[in-house]
Amino acid sequence: MRSRGSRRATVVAVLGVFVAGALGAAGCADGKPAPPQVEPRGEDKKAGTKVLEKGAEALQDLSPVRALDYYLDGFHVMKDDTGHHMEAHHYCRNQNEELTQCVIYDGTVATANLIGIEYIISERLFEQLSEDEKPRWHPHNYEILSGQLTMPGVPEIAEKEALAKKLNSYGKTWHVWDTGHVGHPAAHSLPVGLPLLAWSYNRDGEAPPELVAERDKRTGTSTEEKRKNREDLAKDARPQRGIDDLRSAFPKASGAPAGVSGK
Repeated sequence: MRSRGSRRATVVAVLGVFVAGALGAAGCADGKPAPPQVEPRGEDKKAGTKVLEKGAEALQDLSPVRALDYYLDGFHVMKDDTGHHMEAHHYCRNQNEELTQCVIYDGTVATANLIGIEYIISERLFEQLSEDEKPRWHPHNYEILSGQLTMPGVPEIAEKEALAKKLNSYGKTWHVWDTGHVGHPAAHSLPVGLPLLAWSYNRDGEAPPELVAERDKRTGTSTEEKRKNREDLAKDARPQRGIDDLRSAFPKASGAPAGVSGK
């Protein structure tokens, strides 16, 4: 059996080949792009505005947004509105080994709308939070072990290694614009209303099956196959808080991959 260090070196090599290939192919990934859910209300950009934007792009330092490293595709349900289910496109940067920050869009193209933010912290940092703060942070083990959380376009071996580093972590997510969710396409053409705290799915049957199936079809992936491929990660998963927070909202949901448990 290869050592973990040897396996990580292989993953890094695979990622290097993937990145080189992706750059050579103008950044194309597997599957089809996800268009934005709505076209925002407002007058079309004028020629002068476009010229100013291009000039500013050439002259200004946009390091914070250009430093985003990778894309995570997952699903959210709103904690206080459990009929509100949606796919969430995360563009992220690891600030360090224990803190990741992501911006969330409603699509994967340049015109996608910015609809939220998510911070991801390690189990160690989560345990240091105050008791009144912890209920705002959702657990991630089900998302990873179920196969629902993916890195589209990244080779399976590299995706698995990257997501293994997020086991036992927690996320705090605020959605500030509902551009569309299950049963309510193109919900709002402007970011109206109060921010909504998002939550994770933690049992089989909580996520609408059509939502997952549509994502899999578009990206050319299989959530079920990823679930099987990640079974060996269960040994590193520890009990998490928050997996029962929405249990009463989904009374018919039951079952979960090995390794998903509450505390």
